[in-house]
Amino acid sequence: MTLDPEDLAKITALTLAHYEENAESFEAGTRDHDVSQNISALLRHIQGEPPYDILDLGCGPGRDLKTFAALGHRPVGLDGTASFVEMARAASGCEVWHQDFLQLALPPERFDGIFANAVLFHVPGQELPQVLRALRATLKPGGVLFSSNPRGTNQEGWNRGRYGVYHDLEGWQELLTAAGFEALEHYYRPTGLPRDQQPWLASVWRRPG
Repeated sequence: MTLDPEDLAKITALTLAHYEENAESFEAGTRDHDVSQNISALLRHIQGEPPYDILDLGCGPGRDLKTFAALGHRPVGLDGTASFVEMARAASGCEVWHQDFLQLALPPERFDGIFANAVLFHVPGQELPQVLRALRATLKPGGVLFSSNPRGTNQEGWNRGRYGVYHDLEGWQELLTAAGFEALEHYYRPTGLPRDQQPWLASVWRRPG
């Protein structure tokens, strides 16, 4: 199935509307989520001396921006939901960009790392290659991309008002490799549970230097 520009515009509009309508409850519901394992996975693979320039892609209300800033790094947020952009700026004091994921306008070779936690699965499959290339281009040579997505069998469609693509490991690896990334590690979350109780696939990738 090929999505035309009208389909893509609808996917973006309805998914962002869902988050806009639920911004306050989303912030409250995710405020205490522990993603320290994911933050550590990104940071330990970045080369060179900190502090690092980090793009928090899909930063939401700013929870992880605050963490990166508290660790002494220089995070910049990006989100497509206007309310989240305002909330993230207020919560973190960081620069936050309001951009559509399907129309990213990112500076070249700007970031040491990209933290894409629970966000790239919203990108329709046919659009993901160009989004990944844009992310690669905004990383410095040797820079690192962290991604965590709800996993599946590469199906995509609507789920409770949001569009999503549910990649398996093999499909995700093919996409990232084709976009010019090198694999560093992957793991499933929550840690310590049987695989059928680990709905999240986390992976770390490098832009070759």
